[in-house]
Amino acid sequence: MSALYLYGIVAAPGPRHLNAVGLDKQPVHIHLLGSLAFLYSAAQQERYLASRANLLAHEAVLEKVMSEGHSALLPLQFGLVVGSWEQVERDLVEPRLADLLALLQHLEGKREVGVKVFWDPEQELQLGLAENPALKAKRDEMAGAPLGLDAVVQIGRALEQLLEQRREHIAQSFTTALSPLASDRVEGELLTENMAYNGSFLINWEDEPSFAQKVEELDQAFQGRLRIRYNNFTAPYNFVKL
Repeated sequence: MSALYLYGIVAAPGPRHLNAVGLDKQPVHIHLLGSLAFLYSAAQQERYLASRANLLAHEAVLEKVMSEGHSALLPLQFGLVVGSWEQVERDLVEPRLADLLALLQHLEGKREVGVKVFWDPEQELQLGLAENPALKAKRDEMAGAPLGLDAVVQIGRALEQLLEQRREHIAQSFTTALSPLASDRVEGELLTENMAYNGSFLINWEDEPSFAQKVEELDQAFQGRLRIRYNNFTAPYNFVKL
């Protein structure tokens, strides 16, 4: 038997009519292992490069299955190639079946949405100084004057702390407003200096319009100072970790 590329797991029997194309333009099929249904295609390579095209192809399969009513889907990591179904049963299903079934139950009727918030640190610093006249005066006094190392470190730390407080205020505003609409939440790393917040939320499938409206209200509350990237439909990678 040729190698298999795995995309994800749903509860058996899975989609009745799966019309999806995966990596290497291979048709996607369903294979049942007890109470689990695996999404797979024939692997044409031993290892898959994490290129944009390949990642999008992998994600497209998962999104298609979810959009057709299988919201409880366990996405598998990109690039998972196996030699046989016996290997899958031995290494994954048999030792972790109870965990997999619990995760599927946890995701039933749910969807993951993501919120990434970008800011302009320099703009926020100026706004912070405008609200803190004492610190602004101290900084202005030092401008152009010869400074010792201690003074430089002191003012630098004060400005750094001011900026971090403003970032924390942004993050807390989003957490406080959005968390009540979600059953679970995961905060991700800040990937760039211009990212102020990175959160993923698990929400009821039908509650997405309300969640989107709350994101819009937050955007208005910050009066256009932030750039918000809202992903309203993605495979629930952040909520299926074993």
